[in-house]
Amino acid sequence: MAFTMVSSAQKVVIEPDRQAAPAKKKAASARPARKTPAQKATRGAQVRAHKTRDAILRAATRVFARNGFTEGKIESISKLSGTHDRMIYYYFGSKAQLFVEVLEATYQKMNEAEAAIHIDLEAPVEALTTVVNFVWRYYLDHPEFITLLNSENLLKGKHIKKSVRASQLSSPAVAILEQVLLSGVEKKLFREDMRARDLYIEIAALGYFYLSNHFTLSAFLNSNLRAEGELEHWRLFMIDTTLRSVRR
Repeated sequence: MAFTMVSSAQKVVIEPDRQAAPAKKKAASARPARKTPAQKATRGAQVRAHKTRDAILRAATRVFARNGFTEGKIESISKLSGTHDRMIYYYFGSKAQLFVEVLEATYQKMNEAEAAIHIDLEAPVEALTTVVNFVWRYYLDHPEFITLLNSENLLKGKHIKKSVRASQLSSPAVAILEQVLLSGVEKKLFREDMRARDLYIEIAALGYFYLSNHFTLSAFLNSNLRAEGELEHWRLFMIDTTLRSVRR
């Protein structure tokens, strides 16, 4: 609030009925209009609808990750989310569309995590190591990412092809790797012919294949590939392989 200083020689006369009223009127007009009961009810309904939709999406992610699309039942999703079957169809239209949105949300979460990676482009070797470590750690911490993609690949990607957001969900890591590679080339540490997309596929493949096939590989190799020492060994192997592929 601003105040105006007035000297003692000045005489200020305030007529209560004429001057106080406009001030009150102005103060009253500055207050936001109160919401009507109908507006409050509408807002409350929107909040509840958003929470219900999110609950269904979270439950569907768990059910599809555990059982795949084919064996993931609507009844299981409604039970886990504390809703009803009809609510799922109301919000998503079909089981197939629900799976599409689960895949979109799964990609979106990884993209947001990738976008938050902090790297130093002045140290390209360390920066590339950071990206490899991130991918490996993300796969370990989010096994649902791998199982959901396994399920969709078994179905030849028919659901993600229906996504209107698929083209917007391209990984930020590719752009990050492009900057890292450019820095490495400028410092004469990396090859000039390595493409960021190819490097990303290499890193993803090294982590994804190991974890998605660890049951069968463990049996064939007579070794528990999920043991702590084995996981650390593979992380270091991924870093070494990736750096060897880009160095001059």
